[in-house]
Amino acid sequence: MIEATDLTKRYGNTTAVDGLSFRVRPGLVTGFLGPNGAGKSSTMRMMLGLDRPTAGEVRIDGAPYRQLRDPLRTVGALLDSRAVHPGRTALNHLRCLARSNRIPARRVHEVIELAGLASAARQRMGTFSLGMAQRLGIAAALLGEPAVVVLDEPVNGLDPEGVLWIRRLLRDLAAEGRTVLISSHLMSEAALTVDHLVVIGRGRLLADTGMTEFIDEHTEAGVRVRTPEPQRLRDVLADAGIEVTECADGSLSAAAGPERIGELVGAHAVPVHEVARSHASLEEAFMRLTADAVEYRAEQPGGAQR
Repeated sequence: MIEATDLTKRYGNTTAVDGLSFRVRPGLVTGFLGPNGAGKSSTMRMMLGLDRPTAGEVRIDGAPYRQLRDPLRTVGALLDSRAVHPGRTALNHLRCLARSNRIPARRVHEVIELAGLASAARQRMGTFSLGMAQRLGIAAALLGEPAVVVLDEPVNGLDPEGVLWIRRLLRDLAAEGRTVLISSHLMSEAALTVDHLVVIGRGRLLADTGMTEFIDEHTEAGVRVRTPEPQRLRDVLADAGIEVTECADGSLSAAAGPERIGELVGAHAVPVHEVARSHASLEEAFMRLTADAVEYRAEQPGGAQR
């Protein structure tokens, strides 16, 4: 388990992490989400002993990272796939890590195969593409067969095959009972992989809950309706006090349940071709929750802001 308690980090007058407390439990893929500047990187660096907290602490299996006897056997992490010696081969990079952590040499070849890098094992890392470097970073994180895995933007630079590979890998690691924490800005990818969410904004905890519960709590249920008479349906629903918006494909989205929509179209004899419950997205829920916690907000076309 990873356990953060009242974790705080200040850089001069700037508070990057502000009294943050949460737990990352084994057997689940936990997504660590937040807008840019939310404090995710600072939190992960404190987890791994790279930065010292101003206050509070993070414990992994009951101890701070710096006190772990065999860190690579306990925690496997990837924060920056380019933080390697460019003149060293992938094979030698992993061999050095293995030897310094008393990991058998056979494990080096196992993770190279696992990451799909067998053909590039003797290639210097300075020639690696971003995707290859990412695969190598994940291989290094798994070298010690750790019980805890921490990955920052794990699909960064990966091609479609690589993205599918990392999805399956994360699910498999969690199924083995490992503690898996991933940070990501890709909501669509997180929605396909993550079981539990820890969401922060401006260094503070905004949510610590399951994926389904998070989406249900921060989005509104709705129904998508297709009709050859959209304006008439709009009028019927508006008279009933139901908010309606038009979708890009010409269908209407109504903020009501399918039963209520069915009653209204039946009572007013409005022809419909489809009535289906719309599924809210993680992105929608995330944007709604973090709207007031966005540090950097770009201007949208036409001067409008989201």
